[in-house]
Amino acid sequence: MGLASDAVPHPPASRRFEATVIGRVQGVGFRMSTLYRARQIELAGWVANARDGSVHVTAEGPQDALDELLAYLHDGPSAARVHRVDVTWAQAQGDLGPFEIR
Repeated sequence: MGLASDAVPHPPASRRFEATVIGRVQGVGFRMSTLYRARQIELAGWVANARDGSVHVTAEGPQDALDELLAYLHDGPSAARVHRVDVTWAQAQGDLGPFEIR
């Protein structure tokens, strides 16, 4: 009959970003707070400290959820001092599990 309710909804487009967060971001709860935020908005991926003192984040999911996490990364928890977030966007690869700390 062609009613709108008969239409199968399309899932939101899934994207991926890899971000490096630079500043005072280690030893301030950055990874744990990022984990909590990413799980709240149901993203796949991971967060990890890097040897140079930055934090690396790889995340996949709907664009609006990724935008929300990226906005959070620019602030982080209250003790963090984010100077810069370098981000690279790509299509989702589907190779990430539930968000975790590495």
